[in-house]
Amino acid sequence: MLFSLRNVCTTDDTVNLFTLACALRPASSIARPWFMTWSTIETLISSGTLITNIPCHRYLWNIHVCLTDFDNLMDNFACDGSHDEIMFRSCEDYDNFTENQLIGFDQSCVVLLIISLSISLACGHQIAGLSSPGFGQSATAACYLLVTLVGAYFGCGRLLSFITQGRVEAPGTGLRRRAGGQGSGVRAPEDCNDVVPVGLVMNLLSASVIACPLLAVVPQLAPGHVPWLWTAAVFQLVVCVLSYRSMDSLTATFYGFTSILRFAEGYSALLTAFSIHTSSPIPFPVVFAVLFFILALFSCQKSLAEGLYQLFYVAYTIALAAQPSLSFQSGAQGVQAAIFVVSAVMLLVTSYNNVSAKRIPTGEGVFKALVTRVSSLTLRPHDRHSQAPYLGYSRYADAEVLGHACSVLAVFSITASMGDRAPLGVLVLPWAVVAGGVLQLLVGSVAFSRGKTLESMAFVLYGVMWSVWGLTRYGGLYGDTRGFNLAVGIISFLLFNSLVTVGALFLSVAWVVYAATFHLIIISFLLDAMGALPYGYDIGVSIVFGLMSFYCFLSGLFSLTFLTPQLPLGRALVRLSGTGGGGKDICLHVPARKATAVHQIAEIMKSGGICGMPTDTVYVLVAACNRPDAVEKAYKCKQQAQDRPMSLWVSSINQLEPVRSLLSALLWDFMSAAWPSSISMVIARGPWMEMFGLGESAKHIGTPQSIAIRNPNCAVATHLINLVGPIAVTSANPTGEADTTHHNQVYAKLGDKVDGVLCDGPSPENIASTVVDCTKIDSGHIGFFRVGLIPKSQVLQIFEEVQKRHSHGQINPGFEADLTEPDPNPNLTDPQRNTEEDNTESTESSTVPPPTQSPANMDTSTLTTQP
Repeated sequence: MLFSLRNVCTTDDTVNLFTLACALRPASSIARPWFMTWSTIETLISSGTLITNIPCHRYLWNIHVCLTDFDNLMDNFACDGSHDEIMFRSCEDYDNFTENQLIGFDQSCVVLLIISLSISLACGHQIAGLSSPGFGQSATAACYLLVTLVGAYFGCGRLLSFITQGRVEAPGTGLRRRAGGQGSGVRAPEDCNDVVPVGLVMNLLSASVIACPLLAVVPQLAPGHVPWLWTAAVFQLVVCVLSYRSMDSLTATFYGFTSILRFAEGYSALLTAFSIHTSSPIPFPVVFAVLFFILALFSCQKSLAEGLYQLFYVAYTIALAAQPSLSFQSGAQGVQAAIFVVSAVMLLVTSYNNVSAKRIPTGEGVFKALVTRVSSLTLRPHDRHSQAPYLGYSRYADAEVLGHACSVLAVFSITASMGDRAPLGVLVLPWAVVAGGVLQLLVGSVAFSRGKTLESMAFVLYGVMWSVWGLTRYGGLYGDTRGFNLAVGIISFLLFNSLVTVGALFLSVAWVVYAATFHLIIISFLLDAMGALPYGYDIGVSIVFGLMSFYCFLSGLFSLTFLTPQLPLGRALVRLSGTGGGGKDICLHVPARKATAVHQIAEIMKSGGICGMPTDTVYVLVAACNRPDAVEKAYKCKQQAQDRPMSLWVSSINQLEPVRSLLSALLWDFMSAAWPSSISMVIARGPWMEMFGLGESAKHIGTPQSIAIRNPNCAVATHLINLVGPIAVTSANPTGEADTTHHNQVYAKLGDKVDGVLCDGPSPENIASTVVDCTKIDSGHIGFFRVGLIPKSQVLQIFEEVQKRHSHGQINPGFEADLTEPDPNPNLTDPQRNTEEDNTESTESSTVPPPTQSPANMDTSTLTTQP
């Protein structure tokens, strides 16, 4: 959401609200919703808090500002809920947004320019020095010295800025950049992957290393090139992971492929130090060429230039397949020289399009235009939320495409027979260990972050299996040794894979076949360890598993690209009753970080539905108080015990304004001081309960003597309550079971009984709220039914501060009118009035104060279910 910057900043300020919001928001919570009240914003602006060095425009679409007067906000600005993009209703609103943007050439660009030019000159002199040893050595040293000095200055400047929190900043070291917006031409995060230039630079690096022998810079690849190639490989693995973080599965898959090539190239160069010449009796890289070609076709949906760029790697892998030695020489070097030129062009175009208002055409709409002409094809709409997992959300895109492709590479590589050659002489190790091992482990980690527990377990198990078997069989670790002692570990893998196969029955037919065929692969490993492997068996089962993996690879790409048609994976062979298993309708599950999702849940609750909701502690089950039928349903759906009644929650103390006159001034001030927080207050029940529209369902809220009430310290929860009104709350778990700390647990326990779930991943805390007894607060005492997230000392400190204010006459202004009683004897003179007051004081002083109750002796029957 957005509001007029003119109401907050003057035209002379170089700060906008989004810069301020990005600066105040923790870096670890960039993808989570963040709310700031209007009063907080006014306080920060009035105090002179001006932040000018935060690159905010990349996170413009992830910031949510929750204002108290939400309706007035929507009168001026609109937010497209499907894309979370900013739209302005008038030119004046747009001027208010753009007049405070940072425009101009940043001093930090000069520093970075000097560093880049110095590195380029140093590398140029160093290349010339390799051709002629007497040329350019002093110039190379001077350039590297300049890079060292400028880099040290820039690093120290940024460190100083970090230590002083931006108050002290060396000239030219600020990371200020042009701000982008809807009208600036800078792409939104949905369309932009900032790490792609890093991957292209690594392609430049590796291509220059491979092509150097072709240009006679060096005679051949040598062990000295290995650090460069493997550094590029590691960086491209990082690019792969960050591309998944950017919800860009196709780019992540491509750089996963290129990292495998970098490791293989470095491995081949490393073996030259041991006078081992690698070879492959089969044209295995042809399989890699097929995978690259298919990926290039589907990558055309992003841009035609990207698809054409990936075709160069098709040519490169075909050139490798044409060389039985796989020595990365001759034709492969020529293709790498071409890749160097094309990568440089792609780097220039990508970097320019990422930061410039004007764009270099890359054919982004060509694929879509062609597909729309085919009636049988329907493209899948793409945004950051199109790859949301089945339950809730994830910060990573789906990685199964890369996982299945790596299975194809690993399994076809082991069809190579060693014969009489040394194990290291057959170039299988990098394909089996890197593709089948390292990349599979990465895919398993991403799958786990998306809540795909079984798929994650399968990829991790297969990754470990490929790594162990690749190192033992093709790394020469056990040589010619065969026997049962080698087979013990493989038997354990067989048992684990049997569990995966059984679990796959609940996923799909394709996963069952996938796991079962890998079972055959493990059996071939077992037979080889025992020295009883039949001729051709391993090749046969490898081809079967490879084809199944290839089908899953294609199915994943079709699923990412098209709504129709798709390659089916089949239905689950076993379906259990309950959520997701018995064919019952599954309730709505939406990510809590989206404002539109919160509105969806609010509409469900207004219609009488019950929903699961994240809080500042654990997940809870909620119903609107003005819908008695919903409160009754929430109470019954989890078989609530009679001694565990529901509680009442509000978004702020303002929602209790209609009943303020029925509450004591001390209690009201204590609530104002303690909320919002993880503190539940048990107060005396009264007729004020009727004002919330509970009707007959009021009997389920609290006990006949008391009721628990709370204002949670959670932006999502308070925003939802602000839309719905006060809500009835109970923990989102059947009575007697542990609290639910993840939205998946809400599904597992109550998924078929609720109408919706706001999904926010794991709970921030696993500890319930602190329950404070305020039924005797007017006598100056509070007690504790339960000490939870908020410690007892902190609650007592808050209460003591409120008591001190009352003892000094600092009463809440809202109660001053109630405490000022009308004069019952307006006709009395001052002497008569003084005499009457003296008599009243004498009577009050003889009254014995009521006895107080020790917290240890309290009746705990009023304890309610408090998350």
